[in-house]
Amino acid sequence: MARRVVTVFGGSGFIGRTLVRRLAAQGWVVRAAVRDPIAAEFLKPMGDVGQVTPLRADITDPKAVAAAVAGADAVVNLVGILYESGRRSFDAVHVKGAANVAAAAKAAGVARLVHMSALGADKNSESLYAQSKAAGEEAVLAAFPGATIFRPSVVFGPDDDFFNRFGKMAMISPVLPVFTGDGFKPVCTEHGCSIDLFGSGGPTFQPIHVGDVSGAIAKVLDDSRLAGKVYELGGPRRYSMKEIMELVLATTGQRSHLVPVPFGLGMLQATFLQMLPKPMLTKDQVRLMKVDNVVRGGKPGLADLGITPVAAETVLPLYMKRYGKHNQPDADAAA
Repeated sequence: MARRVVTVFGGSGFIGRTLVRRLAAQGWVVRAAVRDPIAAEFLKPMGDVGQVTPLRADITDPKAVAAAVAGADAVVNLVGILYESGRRSFDAVHVKGAANVAAAAKAAGVARLVHMSALGADKNSESLYAQSKAAGEEAVLAAFPGATIFRPSVVFGPDDDFFNRFGKMAMISPVLPVFTGDGFKPVCTEHGCSIDLFGSGGPTFQPIHVGDVSGAIAKVLDDSRLAGKVYELGGPRRYSMKEIMELVLATTGQRSHLVPVPFGLGMLQATFLQMLPKPMLTKDQVRLMKVDNVVRGGKPGLADLGITPVAAETVLPLYMKRYGKHNQPDADAAA
């Protein structure tokens, strides 16, 4: 019996490497389509000899994409960017690149296509990122009507760029920001008046573990009855941004102070921070945070795939301890 072949665009990324390992364990022959196959050599030991192969393919190059999907039984597109840089714009990657993958998969007779979008996808959003994700979904479905779309909330795991970022900040900064749109309001009771600095605690997130995301994709690839739908993926609990920061402090043992930041001030900070080679914050990201990043309902989710989501509290201590006090440079020097 011939082994099934899957091409995973973005196979060396955060979600990609977890998915590649899972699919290889399930017997798939995996082509990891990446921009730098040499840097993706670490994927090879995830399968038997010759089972996992990194290959060069930029999704903005239609010819490279077509070569990468030729002869594949399934295709997964995980490629996405959080900020624009040079020619790698939201439109080039999330829309045109996604359309390239979908069109090539259809032309090659691929049986199943999975496309990674995001919960914030909305053509009417203030955020260009969210607009491009929505346009990408439309482009994919226009080229490959039977495609499966996944919209996850923020994804967490040992290599994430969410909790890890705040963990690093907690190590070096005495404060952690909490963006808020309804803070700094006077609150009066029979006992007197005060200022509610944080309001509702800022934007709300529903973090989902990377293992649950890869598990969801693998299930769809294995069962044709699950394909061709739009899935919204979120973890078992919703957290305000304030609660996210409190969780970071609880799992690292750091004592940074939480500081409320109005969105207007956040936009001003982002004006300068987005000029960095790898921006810490962009104005578009601030716009994106004005809308809660949670499952809305009305779409199938993890429960429909038979997956019980992992809670952040059970996993974060396993990798956030690296940002604990005992790992700070000054503590090591004094020892």
